[in-house]
Amino acid sequence: MENKPLFRILTINDLDAILAIDHASFSAPWSSEAFIRELTMNPYALYIGCELNGKIVAYGGVWIIADEAHITNIAVLPEYRGRKLGEQLMMKMMETLIVKGAKKATLEVRVSNIVAQNLYRKFGFMNGGIRKGYYSDNHEDALIMWVNLYE
Repeated sequence: MENKPLFRILTINDLDAILAIDHASFSAPWSSEAFIRELTMNPYALYIGCELNGKIVAYGGVWIIADEAHITNIAVLPEYRGRKLGEQLMMKMMETLIVKGAKKATLEVRVSNIVAQNLYRKFGFMNGGIRKGYYSDNHEDALIMWVNLYE
């Protein structure tokens, strides 16, 4: 039987799990070097993982700079999608941002990723503009979304 998901801050020790999720989720995954920099050298970066039965099955990354947060990535292993883990992870991330003093948050999402956009809208994110050709794999546009965390 599956236990309740456990959410925790990720460290360099979680690199292999993060890479596995990233590679299974994105057509242009980040390199291991990029995640190593994020987890060890970026003072603004924070990564939260969702663990089920001792296995990290989802993660989210965010940069918190002064009172603004930029969600860099959120992903769930394909075989664990559809269980509301992404929604629970997003809730944990939003709670963490507020505790850390962020007043607003932003992210980019593929214009074609309606599932993710709907998730973000559940948390109050609104459309804020378009970044033309943002994604390097196919030059798809990104929708910029924003939320005020204190309204």
